[in-house]
Amino acid sequence: MLIALISGRVRAQSDAQAAQLAEEGQQALARGDSNTAREDFEKLARLEPGVAEVHATLAAIDFQQRRYDEAIAQIHAAQKLKPGLPRLGSLLGLSEAAEGQYRQALPLLEPCFRQTADRQLNRLCGLQLLRVHQGLDQDADAVEVALALDRLFPDDPEVLYHTGRVFGSYAYTVMERLHDTAPNSVWMLLAQGEANESQKNYEAAIAAYQHVLVLDLRRAGIHYRLGRLYLARYRETEKPEDQQSALDEFQQEIALDPSDGNARYEVANLEAETGNQDQARAEYQTLVKQIPDFEEALVGLGGLDIQAGDFAAAAALLAHATELRADDEVAWYRLSVARRGAGDTAGQRVALATFRKLHSAEPTTIPKPTGSAVTPQTLDKDAQP
Repeated sequence: MLIALISGRVRAQSDAQAAQLAEEGQQALARGDSNTAREDFEKLARLEPGVAEVHATLAAIDFQQRRYDEAIAQIHAAQKLKPGLPRLGSLLGLSEAAEGQYRQALPLLEPCFRQTADRQLNRLCGLQLLRVHQGLDQDADAVEVALALDRLFPDDPEVLYHTGRVFGSYAYTVMERLHDTAPNSVWMLLAQGEANESQKNYEAAIAAYQHVLVLDLRRAGIHYRLGRLYLARYRETEKPEDQQSALDEFQQEIALDPSDGNARYEVANLEAETGNQDQARAEYQTLVKQIPDFEEALVGLGGLDIQAGDFAAAAALLAHATELRADDEVAWYRLSVARRGAGDTAGQRVALATFRKLHSAEPTTIPKPTGSAVTPQTLDKDAQP
């Protein structure tokens, strides 16, 4: 495909032998036989050295066969004969980048990536431009190109691989600068805590966040992070002290910032788990009043209303939750239960059918782990898919 983009149709200008070589070379290219095509076009170049398109075609074949130095020589020959031949600058930039000639390649790859309409050539130039910026230690420019590639080719595995490496490398470089600039700062401790948290190294993460509070006692969000860590460890070990520590940390976060919806949600959820229904209801109600569209809180409060037999109230809350997040199977299941209890048979059938469809579907995305994510509501033990 690249050969077709660069060379186009080569027409011999002299005798029948040259015309035959041109035709055979084109046929070899069409069937993917680049070796035979190269032999034909080399012979043609000797017969007709003044035809720029022949050299351009040889350059494209050499590039495809990773003979980058020879491709560069053929491009220069073609440009000398016909400076305006399309896309030769792009091919030269690609070849120079592959040869490690980054400074020469950069001004050629930039317009190729930014201005080329052909998606295949645009993609090739973008990937090589990433390599060039990295080779020249231009990390910020590499990130900019990676972001653009992600927008243009969001589902391309090769693009995702290379852009992911760029993002990871840049993040590491920035963290190294942070360590060198402020090794004992709150920011370095936060970075250490997050890194350990992502690896489920709970002890180290807890220690880092506690150290943050030593330096800045009232820093927002730290008690919440500690609560999430204790809660994660409790889910694995089921040690009651971790559950209590999580509750304490969330309550301390609320004391610092009463408007923190995530912390209040976690308190409500823990109170419900431990059987403190009245306290859980009070926390959920406060939260829903503060943030009417907090979907998980609506589902949690709806579940408590079902347990209390207030099916109409539960149905209203859960219907709103499904409007906010139509793929929440827990909300749909509880809505089916609430509508059944409220005597809405038709509505119950719709909700249950939606739940079953969601429950049987394969997950299409990987959940994003974030420090601010809340504990999701879960299906009731007696749920019947």
